[in-house]
Amino acid sequence: MKDMTEGYTTPDGRRIGGVLMEMKNITLRFGGVKAITDISFDIREGEIRAIIGPNGAGKSSMLNVISGFYVPQEGEVWFKGYRRGPMRPYQVARLGIARTFQNIALFDGMSVLDNIMTGRLTLMKSGLLSQAIWWGSAEREETAHRDKVEKIIDFLEIQNIRKTPVGRLPYGLKKRVELARALAAEPRLLLLDEPMAGMNVEEKEDMSRFILDVNDEFGTTIVLIEHDMGVVMDLSDRVVVMDYGKKIGDGTPDEVRSNPDVIAAYLGVAHD
Repeated sequence: MKDMTEGYTTPDGRRIGGVLMEMKNITLRFGGVKAITDISFDIREGEIRAIIGPNGAGKSSMLNVISGFYVPQEGEVWFKGYRRGPMRPYQVARLGIARTFQNIALFDGMSVLDNIMTGRLTLMKSGLLSQAIWWGSAEREETAHRDKVEKIIDFLEIQNIRKTPVGRLPYGLKKRVELARALAAEPRLLLLDEPMAGMNVEEKEDMSRFILDVNDEFGTTIVLIEHDMGVVMDLSDRVVVMDYGKKIGDGTPDEVRSNPDVIAAYLGVAHD
């Protein structure tokens, strides 16, 4: 088993643990095009880790490698001290990895409650027959899972829409429901793909607060992609910066802000 590195304490006194996931020399190709070129970085237990970069930098491709949706042609992905091979989505979920999507992927005809309940599917143990007739252990299990979901609904302050079909909700609330569904899986690692995209200022403030609360109260490790640099710098413990599929920066928000390669990539200015 691979040794975990020591953790560290953030300036605000939060304790960050050892390495939870490590990306080693990741290269991903689509045909003859390299989406990611020889990138390495780690994700530590309990931190908020951002991946940023201009459009086309390869951020979503990297998130898909982390989630197991893409398998890189070169490099290794390590999770909890073990090298992770190709996996099916349900296997990734059972590892404790959940995600939200840039394009909302909810069931519009189902209620908020039922959408969030789908996040519990990999945690359910009753057989199909007992679930179908809702009897015995299946009934008890369903009740326990609903209790967990109700707590998430309270946590994200969406009690008043719990029975509303998702298709009737405004965009910002749909994003919150998608976050709730991901939390329902009780992830150890939560991947957020542009959680603020399309939101107004008030909605961004709410989502930022919920992300911080998830990290603080649940101890969930979070990796996020986000274009709003103000949000990224306020939320993140460490930031990876990509440009044209390569890593050009990695460090604390302050370190990334002052990195000349990052400045050049974002502002389009040359430097020596």
